Amino acid sequence: MCGSGRIGRVHAANIAAHPGVNLAWVADPVISSASEVAALYGARATGSTDDVFADTSLDAVVVCSPTPTHIDLIRAAVGRGVAVLCEKPIDLDIGRVRSCLADLAGSTAAVMMGFNRRFDPAFAAIRQRVQAGEIGRLEQLTITSRDPAPPPASYIAASGGIFRDMSIHDLDMARFFIPDVVEVTAHGANVSSDYIAEAGDFDSAAITLRGRNGELVSITNSRHSAYGYDQRLEAFGSQGMLRADNISPTTVRSFGTLAVEGADPYEPFFLERYAAAYRRELDAFVDAIHTGIPCSPGFEDGMAALILADAAAESASTGKTIAIEEVITHEGALRK
Repeated sequence: MCGSGRIGRVHAANIAAHPGVNLAWVADPVISSASEVAALYGARATGSTDDVFADTSLDAVVVCSPTPTHIDLIRAAVGRGVAVLCEKPIDLDIGRVRSCLADLAGSTAAVMMGFNRRFDPAFAAIRQRVQAGEIGRLEQLTITSRDPAPPPASYIAASGGIFRDMSIHDLDMARFFIPDVVEVTAHGANVSSDYIAEAGDFDSAAITLRGRNGELVSITNSRHSAYGYDQRLEAFGSQGMLRADNISPTTVRSFGTLAVEGADPYEPFFLERYAAAYRRELDAFVDAIHTGIPCSPGFEDGMAALILADAAAESASTGKTIAIEEVITHEGALRK
């Protein structure tokens, strides 16, 4: 495993708990952090990923290091025939991503992107039911994603902006339902954070996507939410609607003289809200390694999400609707 920060620790715990794999290495330039995580699960710690890839017994690697390291680590893994699960985004530069895709041509090593929300039980169930035709023809998809509080200024400065850092999860979720997106229109605003505005980024965003068959996707993002981590999805079709609402730690409701239907606060942040999704994501990665089935979401899905994020950023800065001249189809092939 490469990276032992916040998300690296989530992956380490899930790997250690999984019956089909063992955590062998934890690599991080901050060796004290790597050692701390490795000691928890009986793994070896190193400050260099060279030690990890020199291990000929290695079957797979999880990349949860900073974004600028992702492409080099994917190349290193695939070059040694090692399967890789990489956190999003692949990179902030679509040119580097295209170059990496060309380098991967012909490789049989599995590459999976860490868009874990595809594995959220509620979102996955809605998608399965949409595909089964339960609500007829899908016409509209509404995705709401609001963080409880903005990240620090140091994170914002290196994040690539709200569309490549935050919205990219929702753009991938849109493609999970509607793979062929042909137009992107986006608006950004600064309504809650001076330091985000000073960094040239937005703290709020609204994105509209148009699918090839006329479907519309509405994505709402905010870097702050006074009532907690807001994660909702609604699929509207010709014969009905499916909706996933926010999750609270319990289903207990309180009723009194001043208010009714009082509920626990929503899950505080993504680590709690998407804990099951991270476990199911690892299950899917391990299954792909054992069975040889293609990884989904794959590298091409990560590239497609970045194409849409770049288009959203361009639209927000120019006020124009951006036509997507090149997308990744559901089958993973490039379409001009």
